[in-house]
Parts: sequence; C-alpha cells; structure tokens
Amino acid sequence: MTFADLGLSDELLRAVTEAGYSEPTPIQAQAIPPVLMMRDLIGIAQTGTGKTASFVLPMIDILAHGRSRARMPRSLILEPTRELAAQVAENFEKYGKYHKLSMALLIGGVNMGDQVAALEKGVDVLIATPGRLMDLFQRGKILLTGCGLLVIDEADRMLDMGFIPDIEEICTKLPRDRQTLLFSATMPAPIKKLADKFLSNPKQVEVARPATANASIDQKLVEVASARNKREVLRGLLRSESVNTAIIFCNRKTTVRELTTSLQRHGFAASQIHGDMEQPERLRELDRFKSGDINILVASDVAARGLDIKGVSHVFNFDVPWHPDDYIHRIGRTGRAGATGSAFSLVTAEDSEAVEAIEKLTGMTIARIGGGKAEAKPEREAETRQKRGRGSRDKAPAPQSATASAKGQRREAPRQAPPDDGPDEGWNGPVPDFLGVGFSV
Repeated sequence: MTFADLGLSDELLRAVTEAGYSEPTPIQAQAIPPVLMMRDLIGIAQTGTGKTASFVLPMIDILAHGRSRARMPRSLILEPTRELAAQVAENFEKYGKYHKLSMALLIGGVNMGDQVAALEKGVDVLIATPGRLMDLFQRGKILLTGCGLLVIDEADRMLDMGFIPDIEEICTKLPRDRQTLLFSATMPAPIKKLADKFLSNPKQVEVARPATANASIDQKLVEVASARNKREVLRGLLRSESVNTAIIFCNRKTTVRELTTSLQRHGFAASQIHGDMEQPERLRELDRFKSGDINILVASDVAARGLDIKGVSHVFNFDVPWHPDDYIHRIGRTGRAGATGSAFSLVTAEDSEAVEAIEKLTGMTIARIGGGKAEAKPEREAETRQKRGRGSRDKAPAPQSATASAKGQRREAPRQAPPDDGPDEGWNGPVPDFLGVGFSV
C-alpha cells in the first residue's frame, strides 16, 4: 500500500514524497481513511509508529476547504507538553507546504499578546496545551463554537499529568456536532470513560497490544552491586556497546545534571534535557542531539514520551522508572519505525519491586546480565577529588556511622516516589521564532 491508496490530495502526496516517505505505517494506513470520511476515531498505538502523521495528513485535506474566522479556530489539537505541541506544528509545516492554512501554537512562554493577535486573524489549526488554552478561554480571547475537529493526543499522558478535568471542560465548549480523534498508547479506564462520553460511534484502530514493548528492541537488565557503581557500569556499556546515539533516563533532575557533568568529564559528547530548563534551551539541546553535535542525551521523563528523534540506537535507564508505563515510553525512543534498538536498565536489589511491575505490565521476563567490572578505582577517586575541592577536603572522608550510611543509601519505594517532572506550563522564557503563532503552512 502507498499513500496514494489512502485518498489524500495530490498536493499532500507531493509534500509527503518530498519528506522522504512512500509507504504508510500501519497506524497511518488504518486511521487516515476513516478520518477522511469524517468518522470519530480511537487510535491505540505505541510511540514511534507514525501516529502524528495519521491525524495531521487527513486534517490538512479536510481543512483545505473552508475559511477561518476571528477568534474561532476551525480545528483544535490538544497536547500534554510544549515539546509535543511544537512537534505537531513542525509536521503541519512539513506536510502542509502546498496548502494555505494558518496555524497558531498556544504554549507557555509565548507572549500572550502575540497569541491573541494571531487568534484575532483567524486560524485553521490551533495546537495547544490545556493550561494555556483554558487561560485564554477564561479571558474571553477565544471562542470554540466554530471548531469542527478535535484531536486529543497522548491521552494517557494527559491522564498522568492531571489534565483530564480540563479536557472534559474544553469538550463541553465545543460544538456537539464535531469530529473527535483520540490517540493513546494505552487505554486505562479513565481514558475509556472519556472516549465513551465525548466520541460518537468511533472507529477503533489498534496496531499493537497496549502496554507492550516494541519487539524490535533488545532489552536487558544490567545487575549492579549498588547505586555507587552505576556510573562506572554505564560508562563501560557506552564504550562497549557500539553506541551511535543514546538517551539516558534518570528519575530526578538533580541526577540528570550530575550524570551529564560526570559523562562530560570522562570525555563523552553528552548534554541534558529536564524540566528546570527553559524551553529555548531544551529545544537547542534537542537540535544538537538531532544534528549529531552530541550523541548522548541525559533526560528526565519530560522527554520520555512522544518526541520523535530518528536513529537512536540505545536507551539506558540509569534509574529504573517508578511507574511501569514510563518504561514502555522511555525505551520507545529507540527501535522506531521498523528499526532495531537496544535498551539497558541498570538495576540494584532495591529495584526488584519496580522491575516486577514492569515485567507484569509487559508480559515478558527481561533478560538479566551482570554489570561487569567497574572502571579503575583511580579514575573514580579523581572524580571524587574534583568534587571535594582543595586543601584538607582532598583527604579521605571520615568513615560514616552505620546509621548514616544506611540513611544515605535508603531509597523510597518505587511506587511511592513522586515523578520529578510534572506539568510545567508556567515558565516565562522566550521561544524560538519557528514556535511563533499565526504562521502559514
């Protein structure tokens, strides 16, 4: 099957071809025809399956006919994070190059006056995070009564971030006679309830069993004696596994920063992305990773879902994720679009509960391997001395008491520890020009 078999316009087919694609992925092949037929749709697909294009492409052809009006967007796409919203905007820009559609991006960090000005001109496509959209709606700056097409993307991520009440309220502001598309990697009960309430006789498309890991990813658990050995073991893996590009996930932002510094000190071309960074800085580091300026990206879970980065050969879980669903989305950064990939998770005895939850969710036993020998002790001591500084602090530290040592090693139970990166729409930094609002695609 080719894209020409799906009923897309010649202009759109030309843009798809120029983007380098000839055959649709399974989710695209199954979702695009019913969307073009104006059916409501539930799409259940893992990340890396081409999900975004499965709604962007038909939307471009649907919106080719009609005219936008001031403050009344013709279509609305809800995304849980600014990064995902920007990624969808890039897709519209790439595939809509031969259509004259206007688009606005409503995300935190963009001057609200500029956003209001774009909405006043009228937009065909509004891509928004729920928080900023509700803010503008409550200020009376936007009307949703003319919105005939709604996309709720990454619905399970919306649930994790607490956005479902906002989405329900947004849905009540839209016309009842509309087309609604809902996409999610998994289908927990609250998402099914949302779909039952706001979708009308939807076509359901599923390209993989929910909560399963991509079969093209070689998964390994690397058993590490203690948390102290993780950095040495990780460096050994990075040097022995023919790593082309890698994303390393940590549970805490502080760990992301410390590990990045350590890797850079040991000669690795590494950088970081986490929730404390302003949006332009995050995007700059992602661009460096995509362009090959760096080949290792250390990340918190703010980057775990939805970001489409091609050619990632390896994923490393420096920390086992607290929530098993996050494991699926983390390792999904590799093995995308039919490629193969490798995922290594560094585990200690304290991670047994979290590992058990992951294996229960995925329905598979992940192979265990030993962490191998740690790197030479002098190298680690050199790193420790750099941290301690000069003078008497260069001397070996006094032995800790058994109580203090145990306290330093204790870790919260996997299911009780809170995620480090939650919703973060409140930052006020500028964004790059391409993330502006109201540009044509």
